[in-house]
Amino acid sequence: MSLKQARHDQYMLGAYGESSAAAWYEELGYDIVQLRYRARDGEIDVIARDPGGAIVFAEVKTRRGTSFGVAEAVTRTKLRRIRAAAAQWLNEQSDSYTEVRFDVVEVLFDGVNVSCRMYQGVDDGAC
Repeated sequence: MSLKQARHDQYMLGAYGESSAAAWYEELGYDIVQLRYRARDGEIDVIARDPGGAIVFAEVKTRRGTSFGVAEAVTRTKLRRIRAAAAQWLNEQSDSYTEVRFDVVEVLFDGVNVSCRMYQGVDDGAC
C-alpha cells in the first residue's frame, strides 16, 4: 500500500469514527450542532448539545484495535488546542452557553462492528 493510500484510509477511518460518534450521541438524546469544526488554533470533531442544554465539545479517536491506545492519545497539548477552538466557536455564537463540557469518544472498528465509549468531562488529557 502506498503512503498516499494509507493516509486516505486513515482519513476515511477517522471520518467514519466521527460520524459513528455523532450518531451515538444522537441515540443518547443529544442534538448534533456541528461536525468537524475547524478554527485557527485547532479543531473539534463533534459539537453537541446534551439533553440538559450543555454544549459538548468531543474529540473522537477511532482505531481498528486497542493495541495503540485510543483515548490515551488525547494529550494535554491536544486538549489545549481543542479548548482554544471551543473558545473561538463560542465567540462566534449569538447564543450564550453557561455550561460546556469536553468529552473524548473512543470508537473501535473491527471492519464489521463499531463500539463507542465516552469519557465525559475530560480536564487534563490522557484519559
